[in-house]
Amino acid sequence: MNLLFDALPIRDETKQAIEALGLVETTAIQHEAIPVMLAGKDLIGQAQTGTGKTFAFAIPILEKIDPACEDVQALVICPTRELTLQVYKEFLKLVKFNRAIRVTSVYGGESYTKQFKALAAHPQIVVATPGRAIDHLERKTIDFSQLRVLVLDEADEMLKMGFQEDLERMLRDTPSSRQTALFSATIPPFIKKVAERYQRQPVIIKIDTPTMTVSLTEQYYVMVRKADRDQLLLRLLDYYAPPSAIIFANTKKDVDDLSAFLQKHNREAEALHGDLKQSQRDQVMNRFRSKKMNYLIATDVAARGLDIKDVDMVINYEMPFEDEVYVHRIGRTGRAGKSGVSISLVYPSLRTKLNMIERFIKTRMVELSIPDETAINARMRDRAYESIKRMIENQTADVSDIITKLRQDGFSDEAVMTGLLNATIKVSTDYEPIGPPIRKPALKTERSDTSNRRKPATHYRLATINLGKSDGFRPVTLLDYFKKHADLYPRNIGDIEMEKSMTRFQIHPAAVKRLESLQSRLVNGRQIKIQILKTKS
Repeated sequence: MNLLFDALPIRDETKQAIEALGLVETTAIQHEAIPVMLAGKDLIGQAQTGTGKTFAFAIPILEKIDPACEDVQALVICPTRELTLQVYKEFLKLVKFNRAIRVTSVYGGESYTKQFKALAAHPQIVVATPGRAIDHLERKTIDFSQLRVLVLDEADEMLKMGFQEDLERMLRDTPSSRQTALFSATIPPFIKKVAERYQRQPVIIKIDTPTMTVSLTEQYYVMVRKADRDQLLLRLLDYYAPPSAIIFANTKKDVDDLSAFLQKHNREAEALHGDLKQSQRDQVMNRFRSKKMNYLIATDVAARGLDIKDVDMVINYEMPFEDEVYVHRIGRTGRAGKSGVSISLVYPSLRTKLNMIERFIKTRMVELSIPDETAINARMRDRAYESIKRMIENQTADVSDIITKLRQDGFSDEAVMTGLLNATIKVSTDYEPIGPPIRKPALKTERSDTSNRRKPATHYRLATINLGKSDGFRPVTLLDYFKKHADLYPRNIGDIEMEKSMTRFQIHPAAVKRLESLQSRLVNGRQIKIQILKTKS
């Protein structure tokens, strides 16, 4: 049994904040890591995103902070701006009733003026990306000389992004007396090197994750036009009729729109995302856990750390950006040795992403056809038959008097049964038509001449970006980056020619502004530089 938060030797203000969040019991990583960090020991925690690891280090950090001291006493380094903000917000939840402890975040892409002002307010805890932390260190706008705790969160991700030198500098330039904790989904050689060189007999904690449930989950996908996903979802829910399902979308807007669409079509569905108040989140989760509603529509961030058992199906309304996130999503079904089902809605431009996920999970998903009205009605009738059979087998009430009266009124037994069945059996309404998706030839990700020839683009503009192979990019990962950070889809990009430290590519004129939104964004600690050269003729 995991620890109860109320039993932890921590500040009453922190306990009050945890109670306000509705949390009672620690997760596995929290159960193992919090006592170790409270004892002042160095730590390596191997755990996936979504296991509650932020609180595993945030709660002990608060115990190490002297509110009367205005120095930076704890530093948490995260790989991305998004994760930095997420961790920062988790700290804010924990210091809700302790205003003497100040927390701030610093990351690339945000105004220096705003960060200078926040640092001048003497925060005791700083959450930062590697590049911006070093930037402030060099500007002398931040001082780590009194640092007590250093946490590297998702260390393996930072290595993949090329931050090894930055991390080593942070480890070198902070006091050797500090407590050091590393959290990572994997333990690559660099982390072992850190343990040997910069940590003092670290305690190693490894938390089993739901990744093994991949083998227990039947994984399917349906190829569909993007515009037809809502209608396909209705058909899938009627065809399979899962008692419970989590439907994942990538944005809060999609979550809201999709839950409203399903409610309009009389499906018990509710939204779960970061904009909901805690009381609203609790209400939604209680309804879902108690089976008072069938379908939970959620973002990945909102679903992290939730303890949800016995989910019959996971549906990916939109494929996730990260391969690991796909594994985490489908891990919501097929738990505790039970089999589960996942269905991903894939439109043609995401076929490359589908192939990447299949390579990552070392499993081929099975393609399903779009169920038509005849097939849906047949499944509904089969379910009705089984339900009626169970009702007959388990009947307890004596209704012989009603049967006698119906016969006296001239109704045959067949007529009575037909009337009852028509009132009981649900049949599908007319569905809107779904057209076949246009299947384009598969994308070849890279050629030996470092070019990626994709499609004719005679009216496209020519652009360059100062990212290339030495930054860990390939054409397909660059396309993923564009989509994730600029809402820029592969169809907007023409030929790609990738070199060691820069890439030339064609871009549709209508997408130029979205591309330019990446200007000056930090990747691997340096600013992106984009040039739009000339019309490709």
